[in-house]
Amino acid sequence: MNLFVNAFLWIFDPANWTPGSQSPLPIQDRLGEHLLYTFIAVLIAAAIALPLGFYIGHTGKGRQFVISFTGAMRALPTIGVLVFLTMVLGYSLVGTTANFLGTMIALVLLAIPSILAGAYSGLESVDRQTIDASRASGMTEMQILTRVEIPLSLPLIIGGLRAGVLQVIATVTIASYVGLGGLGRIISSGIGLNDYDEILGGAILVTILALLVDGVFALIQRLMATPGVGGAVETGRTRLRRRASGPLATVGTPIHEGNGP
Repeated sequence: MNLFVNAFLWIFDPANWTPGSQSPLPIQDRLGEHLLYTFIAVLIAAAIALPLGFYIGHTGKGRQFVISFTGAMRALPTIGVLVFLTMVLGYSLVGTTANFLGTMIALVLLAIPSILAGAYSGLESVDRQTIDASRASGMTEMQILTRVEIPLSLPLIIGGLRAGVLQVIATVTIASYVGLGGLGRIISSGIGLNDYDEILGGAILVTILALLVDGVFALIQRLMATPGVGGAVETGRTRLRRRASGPLATVGTPIHEGNGP
């Protein structure tokens, strides 16, 4: 218990938040770097995974590819990918640039499976009768995608983003292994100094940050749920349960039931 008390005392020590403090302090600088790395990695991953997921979910093509791809990507050891990429890129790029690019690529590869699964599963959760009715009313395929499928599947899409963001936040700490910033530098510094208060304090900061971001995404999911479409969402839940053994079944969040019965 004293270890946790001392860790929180270390976190709330004003000296650790004072600008110009000796590296790896101040805490707010490392926190800003952690959020920046997370934002860049998730933004790139979303730019890759969302269009691909929308295409597969709308057309139904490439399902087996998604299952195989997401399963393989989840199995990749992120720290191993990071070390490998920084070594390879280090032959042709300056050290800091190689380290940053290697870290970003490793984090993007980590985030893509959850975001891709959320986009694909979200579109598949939309009731096929709703899509057929939209098509019968004369809507184009792009209108069906942007005006029907994506709005109705937003909770699951955001759920995929939520899972990807949390995975990246928890993993950005490995950036310190290649000399970059983030809260991982505090943990690494504590390990080097054998300072358990600093080690646990850094770990607690990462946990608190992840919980806060998770709460924000949970609120967004609730706000994005479309009232009156409980049947459509229940159809998606049933389909996801049938694939419970597959990697697409889990996108990191519960399925919102809307206001339906």
